Amino acid sequence: MSQIRHVHVVGTGTIGEPLIGLLADFRKEFGITDVSFHKRTPLTSERAKVRNLMDRGALLCTDEPVIPKFEDQGLKVSWNAEEAIQRASVVIDCTPSGVGHENKNKYYDRFADGTLGFVAQGSEFGFGKMYARGVNDDALVHGEDKFVQVVSCNTHNIAVLLKTLAVYDNNPDNLVEAKFVMMRRSSDLSQDGDFVPAPKVGKHDDPRFGTHHARDAWHLFSTLGYDLNLYSSAIKLNTQYMHCLWFNMRLKEKITLPTVVQRLKANRRMATTEKTSANQIYSFGRDHGHYGRILSQTVVPLKSLSVVGDHEVVGFAFTPQDGNPLLSSVAITSWFFEPDGLGDRLDCLRPYLFHEI
Repeated sequence: MSQIRHVHVVGTGTIGEPLIGLLADFRKEFGITDVSFHKRTPLTSERAKVRNLMDRGALLCTDEPVIPKFEDQGLKVSWNAEEAIQRASVVIDCTPSGVGHENKNKYYDRFADGTLGFVAQGSEFGFGKMYARGVNDDALVHGEDKFVQVVSCNTHNIAVLLKTLAVYDNNPDNLVEAKFVMMRRSSDLSQDGDFVPAPKVGKHDDPRFGTHHARDAWHLFSTLGYDLNLYSSAIKLNTQYMHCLWFNMRLKEKITLPTVVQRLKANRRMATTEKTSANQIYSFGRDHGHYGRILSQTVVPLKSLSVVGDHEVVGFAFTPQDGNPLLSSVAITSWFFEPDGLGDRLDCLRPYLFHEI
């Protein structure tokens, strides 16, 4: 592998677009030579978005048959889809559920020998080793883990809460059980479809874990050799602001509310807040975040916390809108390049890792 560090992002949706912008804006700090992205369809309604990404320094790539259509819109195509993947040092797949596996079978497996790594997002269960920044970094093996799945934003939220409050000091035996209710926004502000007019409950289709949120968190911690007792439920709400979760963790250790607060505030990748509404927290991210994103792993309203008896921690936490997978995607990309210099490479993002909101 040459010293040229080329990162290629496939997809320009709710995660892909801000990730491309983030990598392009800070490519010097990340030590990246080039950032390219794949846009499949030449829609005139998205021409401004594509042009903005290109103005930031990202290189447009697409499938060979539609190259003339993009160029007819005045958008220069640097490489076709296969050329971009072949040139890339790291490929980050941000396509909808299932497409990442298709791309792996079609492209990634063929180019694995000449590529440092491939990254997929939370919906691609089984793509590779699960990862969340600050949760299971120790489970990564450089040179072996070429395929990595960055877990979903809600799984990040579950995982960092468990890591901070229950699996404290790397002691998984401290957790007796944890239950979560995921209150999911119905769609992103950028999406017109899938909005629900009223709350809609989800199915408990996993006999052990309830929903995939607890299942994914279990698999994430299993990379460290942990076997946690987790269960989750889900409900979709008629809002486009933020996901929110309710958690209940029963611990072996005795714990007090001041200790809970102290642990949360000590984790520099988490944010605490006196705010209690999603619109106020979302508004803070819109005004102060990168691409409107809070890159912290979670936002915990302190007023929602309670300790029942001496062993049970209860509270709410808001999930930053895709901000936590963005941080983990950048972190794993930097890890592929320099596994020992990860912290220094991410210093430029500290202004978007809020400790208080």
